[in-house]
Amino acid sequence: MTESLPVARAVDHGFAKLMPDVDRERAWLLTVDGAPQSYVDLDEPTYLEFEYAQRLGHVLDGIGEPGRALDVVHLGGGALTLPRYLAATRPGSRQDVVEADRALLDLVVEQLPLADGAGIALHAADARAWLESAPADCADVLVADVFGGSRVPAHLTSLEYAREAARVLRSDGVYLANLADGAPFAFLRSQLANFAESFEELVLIAEPGVLRGRRFGNAVLVAARVPLDTAALARRTAGDAFPARVEHGAGLRRFIGAARPVRDEEAVASPEPPDGAFGIG
Repeated sequence: MTESLPVARAVDHGFAKLMPDVDRERAWLLTVDGAPQSYVDLDEPTYLEFEYAQRLGHVLDGIGEPGRALDVVHLGGGALTLPRYLAATRPGSRQDVVEADRALLDLVVEQLPLADGAGIALHAADARAWLESAPADCADVLVADVFGGSRVPAHLTSLEYAREAARVLRSDGVYLANLADGAPFAFLRSQLANFAESFEELVLIAEPGVLRGRRFGNAVLVAARVPLDTAALARRTAGDAFPARVEHGAGLRRFIGAARPVRDEEAVASPEPPDGAFGIG
């Protein structure tokens, strides 16, 4: 067996490293400026290492009939973990991946090539600009996992952005986003308020310790115009190695409280994580 060696390279928006996992033969961790971005196992694309990715996977698994092909837009590429996951779990899906860092895309495709016939189209473009140019009602699913370093850029945190997401999704489409925040959750509450303007159904998935304000961490936001099977989702997330809580309905309305939508002119990037929250030594 040939030993895999780390790969490090300057990309358009930072310094990227691909580090092999000593415990899994063809698995890699991608970091940018020390912040973990993606984990990919080329031999087992359905393996999701990161907890937030597992939660996104649970939501994706519950959309429509199991195994049905979907039209999916991914804002944020990383190492293409979820596009690979969907290509394996829902063959025939048509997927568009929008990543602002062209050099990062080039590095990932060169070092961690996609399987033939994966049905994944890559676009080096700004996520908001690409979304605004996309036709209406063109996607079943929109997955947002966009971080500039460790923060979601401000132009992807506004009410106008949320309305663009709603426009691109079909009537039964589902929006998923990986976000990060800590108490008092001003950012997370505002994001929920933004999406409440266009979507009747909202769900928030996070570890209980994060929701109680004990620590900064990831939270998955899910928005839809049709009812979501929150009971099944709660069962799935409760069975994870690090169980998560699924908030919806009255509990989520209490969490949102008096938060109001944030328009473009007042939008800000997500908060800077505390030192050591997501970094790798």
